[in-house]
Amino acid sequence: MRIAHLILIGTASLTLQGCLAKTAFNVATAPVRIVSKGVDLATTSQSEADEKRGREVRKREERVGKLDRRYEKQRKDCLDGERSACDDARRTYEEMQVLVRSLPSESGDGED
Repeated sequence: MRIAHLILIGTASLTLQGCLAKTAFNVATAPVRIVSKGVDLATTSQSEADEKRGREVRKREERVGKLDRRYEKQRKDCLDGERSACDDARRTYEEMQVLVRSLPSESGDGED
């Protein structure tokens, strides 16, 4: 009985040493992990920034497409003699030009 008791105590002490070492390691590295997580949350990676820029560009392109369709309809109405459509077409065209200037150029610089 005494031998079994000694073996149990020996095994428990070895196991506890591993647990204590792991706990000490976790406590020692906790500040580094916390700061690292904070930096990750506070900064935007390049790929995230690129994705955001891409979404913004697509939204502007969609808006230009809608304005272009509206402009063509207003221009047609203007040609049919509807005076207010001429003014509307002019304003729509101006809005389209502002958006087009903010879009990246498609000069064939090798990027797809």
